[in-house]
Amino acid sequence: MTQPLPFIDLAAQQARLGDRLGLAIDTVLREGAYIMGRQVADFERQLAEFCGARHVISCANGTDALMLPLMAWGIGPGDAVFVPSFTFIASAEAPALLGATPVFVDVQPETFDIDPASLHGAVAHARALGLRPRAVIPVDLFGLPSDYDTLLPLAEDLGLLVLADAAQGFGGAINDRRAGTFGQATATSFFPAKPLGCYGDGGAVLTDDDQLATRLRSLRFHGKGQDKYDNVAIGLNSRLDTLQAAILSEKLAIFADELAARDRIAARYTAAFQDRCPNSIITPTVPAGYQSAWAQYTLRVAQRDQMMAACKAQGVPTMVYYPIPLHRQSGYAHYPQAPLGCPVSEQLAAEVVSLPMHPYLGEQDQSRIIDVVCFAVEKAI
Repeated sequence: MTQPLPFIDLAAQQARLGDRLGLAIDTVLREGAYIMGRQVADFERQLAEFCGARHVISCANGTDALMLPLMAWGIGPGDAVFVPSFTFIASAEAPALLGATPVFVDVQPETFDIDPASLHGAVAHARALGLRPRAVIPVDLFGLPSDYDTLLPLAEDLGLLVLADAAQGFGGAINDRRAGTFGQATATSFFPAKPLGCYGDGGAVLTDDDQLATRLRSLRFHGKGQDKYDNVAIGLNSRLDTLQAAILSEKLAIFADELAARDRIAARYTAAFQDRCPNSIITPTVPAGYQSAWAQYTLRVAQRDQMMAACKAQGVPTMVYYPIPLHRQSGYAHYPQAPLGCPVSEQLAAEVVSLPMHPYLGEQDQSRIIDVVCFAVEKAI
C-alpha cells in the first residue's frame, strides 16, 4: 500500500530545531515562571522586530487576538463590523461575542481576500439598517495579504477602523512591508498548523498605537490597572504561556528561511499545474509586489469530491478550507450581508481544495503529489 504523506510535517521542523527546543523548555521549567515569564516579553520584542510593528501584545489564542482590539475600541451592540464570508468562523465570532453585528462581505475570486466594492455596499446597507459602521476585519486568507493599498484609504473614507486578521497571513508582505503593520491593529494566531505555530494555543495583537497597546495589555490580564487587584476595566484572562513563548522564539529564529522554502514549494506547484493541467486547475494568484506566507496552497477545481477521493486512494491528503461560507452557517445566517450577497464566497466554497504545504516538503514527495493531483483531476472530468 502507498505510504500516506503528511499534510503538515511538524516532526521535520522539530528535527531541524533539535536540542534548541528542549533547552528552551528546560529553561522555563528551571526558572518556574510559567505565566508571564521573561520569555514572553522576549518573544514579543523579537516578533515586533521581525515585522516592524511598534508593539506586540501576546495573548492566549487567535480568537482573543481578534476580540481584544474590538474590546479596546468599545465595539458592542448597535455597531457593525464587516467580515469576509469566506474565512474561518473566528473572524465573525469575535464581534458577535461582544454584541456587535458582523456584516458579511464578499471576496475577490482571484485572491480570496475581501472585495473593496462589496465592502462599500455593505457599509451603506448597514447604515440603512440603523447600525453604526465601526470596523472592518480583512482576512489575509491562506497567507496572502489583503489589498491594503485599496482598503486602508477606503476604510478611512468610510470611518472604519481596520483590524487585519493575519492568523494565516503572518509572514506575508506587500512591497517588503510585512503583515502586522497594516491598519490600526493586526491579530494573528500561533495555532500549531499556522506558518508560525506553537505547540498549543497562542495569539498576538500588533499595533503602532501606544494608547491601544497599553489598553490591550490591561485587557488581556482581566483589565488590571497598576496592580493586578486593581481592575480598571472588564477584560479577559488571555495570556500566552511562557512555555509557548519560549517555543515560538526558537521557531521565529528559522521563520524567514521557512517562508522562503514555502515560496519555492508554491512556485513549483504553480509551474507544474499551469503546465500540465491548465484547463482543469486554477492556481493561486499572488499580485505583483505581494509575498504570501502560504499557510495553505489552495486550488480551484470543478469536480472536487471526485478529485479528493482519487488523491486519498493514492495516499495524498487534501483539505477543504472552507466548505460553508459564514453567511450560510446556521449560527450566523441571521446576520446581514452585502446588498449583492456573497456569490463569490459560495462559488469558492464549492471549488477550493488545499494540498500539502510545509517548508520541509521534498521535491520527490511534491512530484508525487503533482502527479496524483493531475491524474485525479483528469479522471474526475
